[in-house]
Amino acid sequence: MITLDSATSSAPAFVAPTLRRFVIAALYMASVVLASNILVQYPINDWLTWGAITYPFAFLVTELMNRAHGPHAARRVVWVGFAVAVAASLVLAPVRIAVASGTAFLLSQWLDVGVFHRLRHGRWWRAPLVATLLAALLDTFLFWSIAFYGVAEPWVTWALGDLGVKLVLGVGLLLPFRLLMARVMVKGPAQASH
Repeated sequence: MITLDSATSSAPAFVAPTLRRFVIAALYMASVVLASNILVQYPINDWLTWGAITYPFAFLVTELMNRAHGPHAARRVVWVGFAVAVAASLVLAPVRIAVASGTAFLLSQWLDVGVFHRLRHGRWWRAPLVATLLAALLDTFLFWSIAFYGVAEPWVTWALGDLGVKLVLGVGLLLPFRLLMARVMVKGPAQASH
């Protein structure tokens, strides 16, 4: 478990992630973004690309890190995941997709981290649900308008399909979030001695 509020302070106290845990989270993040950048180039139909199915897992990684280790650790995972994924995407995907992905990813993930942190003390599902939904809206608008405006005919319908999948998966990933919370939570210094 994590120490959110100590008895003597109202400021949250978070335990920093181990190097192993940080590397695993960063690798998951980089893998999700890289896969999404490649898969977004392959439409399923006029409403959807394969990238829409993989990308919502980025929010899951960020929110689990945020829940267990706080917003600072979550932002570090976002930065590392961003750097690795964009570098690889520049090699494996068109530049416009790498730029659009990087811009949308950073801004939406920062929104996700901030909203999640602000709502973290409510019911367990509130912070991940609201943070994911708001971040998905921002990510979808930024990514699709930068990556495909004037390039692909059905980009607006792809964006709507993408958003729909992100919203459905955002709700669907609440159960895995809840189940994984117990695995990622760590004991704070005050709890370790109990």
